[in-house]
Amino acid sequence: MLRRIFALMIKEFLALLTDKKSRFVVIGPPIIQLIVFGYAATFDLDHVPYAIYNEDAGFVSRELLAKVQGSPSFHLVTRIQSNSEIAPLIDAKKVLMVLHVGPKFSENLLRNRPADIQIIVDGRNSNTAMLVLNYMRSIITDFNMNWSAAHGHFTPPARLVIRSWFNPNLDSHWFIIPGIVALLTLVVTIVVTALSVAREREAGTFDQLLVTPMTPLEILIGKALPGFIIGTVEATLIILVVVFWFHVPLRGSIAALYLGLFMFLLSAIGIGLMISSLAVTQQQGLLGAFLFVVPAIILSGFATPIANMPPIVQDLTYINPMRYFLIIIRSIFLEGASFNLLWTQYWPMAVIGIATLTMAGWLFRRRMY
Repeated sequence: MLRRIFALMIKEFLALLTDKKSRFVVIGPPIIQLIVFGYAATFDLDHVPYAIYNEDAGFVSRELLAKVQGSPSFHLVTRIQSNSEIAPLIDAKKVLMVLHVGPKFSENLLRNRPADIQIIVDGRNSNTAMLVLNYMRSIITDFNMNWSAAHGHFTPPARLVIRSWFNPNLDSHWFIIPGIVALLTLVVTIVVTALSVAREREAGTFDQLLVTPMTPLEILIGKALPGFIIGTVEATLIILVVVFWFHVPLRGSIAALYLGLFMFLLSAIGIGLMISSLAVTQQQGLLGAFLFVVPAIILSGFATPIANMPPIVQDLTYINPMRYFLIIIRSIFLEGASFNLLWTQYWPMAVIGIATLTMAGWLFRRRMY
């Protein structure tokens, strides 16, 4: 039995590696996507383009504006002289923000009176607008503290001291890049397994399996093992890049990480083999793979929190294995989570894997007999 399974596994690897298109699917996209996501996917904003409309001639406004200009998060595009220049700049997306300082800003501060600053933000992208406002809030709070201390004014009795656990610098790359391990592993594993049986049918070699002494279970295992090996190798390479190239800390147990990876691959391979057993051609297999992968990524919490989704959609995420593996990998990377904290994420993937592999085996048996 083991010899027959091993022979089928070798045949799968040879069929995969001798085909140029299959080799590209396994090697090319993961590398490209890792580079693109690693450098381009971020929730941070750098060099926000903005304009200054300063009606105040005093030194206090110049001091505040110098703090904004000195921040690496902002990039001064232009200075304007009237209200009529604001709308064209924002409408044309030349700036994300206009900082308007009124004519009595310095005078009011020197007389210990409140002084207003108007911040006009392009709100078409609400996430970006909120980030810009948070940056400005931080700069203005720092300016207020320094001004109060320098002029002997009473500072507020309570000060807000912020400490960010697990990600001290609030670098969004630390949140996104570990998730890429799950995303790319899912894509590669699903595509490889979804094409395996469809490739046999298209090449006309599936009928040859019917006359071999192999049972449906042996065929299922022989088809699943290449996906396990390729998925494990892909995930390991991506983890090494995440740790040593992007410098995301791996704080937790490697054993706990690979147990989660094993459960994730079990469920992904089961889904891939189900798709493959239903597909007649490789084109159908590829289409079926992407019909699953795209919703799986959207419903996993990779980019948007599951808690923000409608209740019905949240219920759908429980049958998505990527949901659980994302929690595992981010918890291990950033929190240093252990087996005891993650066992509730392991068993749902095991259930999904066993259920989908059982269904795939039943479909194989139905096709063979």
